[in-house]
This record gives sequence, structure tokens and C-alpha cells, in this order.
Amino acid sequence: MRVGVDVAPLVQDTAGTARWITGLLGELELREGLEVCRLTWGGAGRLTAVSRDVVWYPFVLPRQAKGRRLDVLHCTVYRAPLRQQRVPTIVTVHDLAVLRQPEAFPAWTRLYARSTLRRTIRAARRVVAVSEFSRRETAELCGVDLDRIDVVPNAVAPVFRPAGPVSAGDYLLAVGTLEPRKNLPRAIEAARIAGVELRVVGARGWGGVDVVGTGVRWLGRVTDEELAALYRGARCLVYPSLYEGFGIPVAEAMACGTPVVTSRDSAMAEVAGPAAVLVDPADPYSIAAGIEEAEASADQLRRHGLERARLYTWSRAADAAVASYERACA
Repeated sequence: MRVGVDVAPLVQDTAGTARWITGLLGELELREGLEVCRLTWGGAGRLTAVSRDVVWYPFVLPRQAKGRRLDVLHCTVYRAPLRQQRVPTIVTVHDLAVLRQPEAFPAWTRLYARSTLRRTIRAARRVVAVSEFSRRETAELCGVDLDRIDVVPNAVAPVFRPAGPVSAGDYLLAVGTLEPRKNLPRAIEAARIAGVELRVVGARGWGGVDVVGTGVRWLGRVTDEELAALYRGARCLVYPSLYEGFGIPVAEAMACGTPVVTSRDSAMAEVAGPAAVLVDPADPYSIAAGIEEAEASADQLRRHGLERARLYTWSRAADAAVASYERACA
């Protein structure tokens, strides 16, 4: 099978979406009987990104897929051709936060979502979601039948494991781009209530979110090795995001043996199962109580988390992706 994979998002993104694309690609390219063609255009500039959205995805990419005689075209985000194509197209939905919380996104992202997002998803032969939560969201918000949506989850890189260097200090850890839906101000307030330093890992984003105040340290971007050491040294991961399609830091923390505090009724609750303390993300006191509970039950959470993290491998994700490709071709 000859599969074209859109890797254009990698020129702009280094966070969760990029982890999913690079992790899945690394496994797919090892599969016998599967020829993977990487497809991309342009650079990281804002004007180039807009051109990619309005020209490359709807017009140029379908021609590339046809010219390379692909069996399947896999668009790794919801940017994709606007109409059904001769080459079966699969579109990935990481999350639909832009529809649930449009005010949390830059103007161009909101405009693209209003005008194009549902059209690209409905035009696809099949849709890939990264969790059952995102699968249900896609069906509800985009009017796609559930039987057209496959789940290809995120996975954990080998660097995230219990053994290894441990960051020094007494601290809580938050991981995520500095943007509104990560809910960092409430995480900071919860850490203040709990009386513990909060260290924040993540790139500067949008929406005027800043990490300031007594008892909080912003570390910016770090390497995966540094992040794994921070997970291992933390009392717990505090991840009260208001909306995610999966929540990769939850899986990474569990793989490192770190207790997790995260949002109830969310994709993260699905990912963690019994291996996390679930809290009300809108209430800093609920988050602070969750931190206290996580510390009291750390051994149990660590045991459950290590077991749960074994579910999230790129081999299993690639199996699910290949099965989706085969359904698209049937």
C-alpha cells in the first residue's frame, strides 16, 4: 500500500500534534508492505501558513496525491481537501477546541474553522480521532457517522520511563503551551493554596497567558530528556486543561511513575482511567484538594499509572492507522 502522509504541520508545531505525527510516522515507515510518502509545502511564516491553508491543501495536495499514485492520502490535521477525491482521504481530528472554545484561538484559526473545518472532515473517506472523546466530539459537532471514525491514539516515547535522572527540588509540574485552554492561572492558584512551587514547561503561545507570581517558575521549552527528569522529580503533574483531545502529558507522566491530577469529564480522564485524581478544572480549591489527594495516594496512583501507560505504544497506534487505511480503500 502506498500512503501519502501530510507532514506540513511539523514546520509550525512542536507540541502534541507534532508528537503524534512523528511518532506514528516512525512506526509506519518500519512496516513491511507499506510505502510512506511524506508530503509538505512551505515554511513556518504566517503568510506561508495561510497560503498553505487556502491553496496547498484544497488544490495542490490532491494533485500531488494523484501524481504520486497514492492508495491513501492521510491528512494529519483537519486541514485537507474540501471535496471528495479520487485518492481516498483520511483526516485526523486531534481535538475540536476551536469549535467548543473559539475565543481561545487566534483570528485566522477561528476563521478557518468557521468556513472550512466541517467541510474537510465531511469530505474525507474516513476520519481518525486520537481518543474516544474526540471521536464522539467529531460525530456531534461535524455531523459524521461514528462508524466512519477510527481511533488512532497518541503514544509515549521510550524516553518517558520510571528509571533515569530526577530533577531536584520540591515542586508540582504543569506542562502545556501558554494559551487559554491550558488553564494555567487556576493551576498556579491551586499550587499557591497547596503551598508548593509550580514549575511550568511549555512554549509561549497566544491569548495573553503569562506565568508570573510567587512560587511559580516558567521553564519554557525543554528537551524530552529534561522533561522526563522533571516528571520523575515532581510530586505530581497538575493538568487541569479546559479542553483536550487526548492530553499527552498525562500519558507521559504515568509512564514516568508520576501521580496525575487532571480534569474530570475529559479526554484526560479517558486516558488516565483509574490512574489519576479527577478535579473540577474551574475551581482552584478542587485542584488543590486533588493535589493533596494525589500525594496521599501516590503509591497507588504510580502503580496504576505505569500499568495504564503500557497501553499507549506507537506500534498499537500504527496498527490502528493501517486498519483505517484498509477501510478507506475497501
